[in-house]
Amino acid sequence: MGYVRWLGHSSFEVQVSGKKILIDPWLTNPQSVAKPEDFADVDYVIVTHDHGDHLGEAVEVMRKSRAKFVGIYELATWVAEQGIGQDRVVGGNIGGPMKLDGIEVMLTPATHSASRGYPAGVLILSDEANIYHAGDTGLSAEMALLGELYRIDVGLIPIGGHFTMDPLQAAKAVEMLKPRTVIPMHYGTFPVLYGRPEDFKRLVEEKGLDTRVVILRPGEKLEF
Repeated sequence: MGYVRWLGHSSFEVQVSGKKILIDPWLTNPQSVAKPEDFADVDYVIVTHDHGDHLGEAVEVMRKSRAKFVGIYELATWVAEQGIGQDRVVGGNIGGPMKLDGIEVMLTPATHSASRGYPAGVLILSDEANIYHAGDTGLSAEMALLGELYRIDVGLIPIGGHFTMDPLQAAKAVEMLKPRTVIPMHYGTFPVLYGRPEDFKRLVEEKGLDTRVVILRPGEKLEF
């Protein structure tokens, strides 16, 4: 059985098709219920962009595990240079899925900023479930293309506002993406992130979409 476990902010632990994956492992965030040493058995570490609240403790997790790092090419190259080694990083770009061991990972457009390479979202494709983590992003018309091309089983969507979509914009993103289930993220960590998950849930439900909104507390998981 697979699952998505929220670790606070935009950090998630994902188990799918027998692979354990960490996405944006800022494990020292104020909401965190986990530590880098908890993930010695992780298979992949995926980072959407190099801002500190997303890159987080990715390098530390890599040093404590045998995981492979997946991200935009320039960021993956930098991670390799931190003593990790080129053989343990998979650098890609916005475009087609990268075929890994038992899963495929596609880096998707994100409207944001980054210091190394470009910001991205990530779509994990597997026989068990397809999971979309939007990263940090504003509302983008490209989301409709993802919803047309892929069945998204679980969407992880930022709602906090200021740096990303707010609940109103995030609800529109859900309308375009058409996920079966959506989990809000990137809210409540700092005072400037004003978006509330209750407002997001209400706005999605008002649209009459065939999407279930699941609000997790840090440490809770959604099983599928």
